[in-house]
Amino acid sequence: MAPGPAVAPGAGARLASVTVDAADPPALARWWARALDWRLGHADAGEVDVDPPEGEPGVPLVFVPVRDAKDGPNRVHLDLDTSSPAEQRETVQYLLDTGARRADVGQGDAPWVVLADPEGNEFCVLDPRPQYEGCGRVAAVVVQALRPQALAAFWAPLTGWDVVRSDPAASALRDGHRGPYLEFVRTATPHAVKNRWHLDVRPTSPPPGQDRVVRAAREAGARPVDVGQHRRVRWVVLADPEGNEFCVLSGRAG
Repeated sequence: MAPGPAVAPGAGARLASVTVDAADPPALARWWARALDWRLGHADAGEVDVDPPEGEPGVPLVFVPVRDAKDGPNRVHLDLDTSSPAEQRETVQYLLDTGARRADVGQGDAPWVVLADPEGNEFCVLDPRPQYEGCGRVAAVVVQALRPQALAAFWAPLTGWDVVRSDPAASALRDGHRGPYLEFVRTATPHAVKNRWHLDVRPTSPPPGQDRVVRAAREAGARPVDVGQHRRVRWVVLADPEGNEFCVLSGRAG
């Protein structure tokens, strides 16, 4: 199936962060900071940030408070990189010792290990794979997709990342030759409930950059959605063509 319409190349945005709904943002942020060996960043009543070590590649995680409980497997998750079978085993045991648990999402006898964090968010500890060398602790941010090629084409201009793989089963973006991949992996299950993990993008041009990004995204198939956000928030909440919520933040990316 041919990819659908993509966001215009002049959208002028960059991937800013992955936002995580959490019952206890400070506690979950501390857990992920420890799991990734990253650092705690900005924190207030509305969010707690976990940032990659200074100078290392990675997409920041932003933990925000929600009241609703997790409902089913997440459509967005992280894949963690390992460099050897021994490191994979040691990483899995370390994460289990610090509060993760094993999870079954139908992976069967896969070479990767599926775990869930203390709030039940699934993630994978990968078997060693040469293509992920140099990615950092996070090999990939993975999004389940009905049409991976079309969704990758939609997201490439919004993130400012390049399409490095376009395949009906799995397509991927990357920021040049550094950092994690943004992967779209085929699923037969459509989006049904609000995603607990979502992507945030930020304009790269001065005002009205946010309006320009929103307009380009909507022309490519995004739509506004109400996830209970206050009317005076500075970000705009949209859903991509498959219903995955994302935020267009205000302000120019640094």
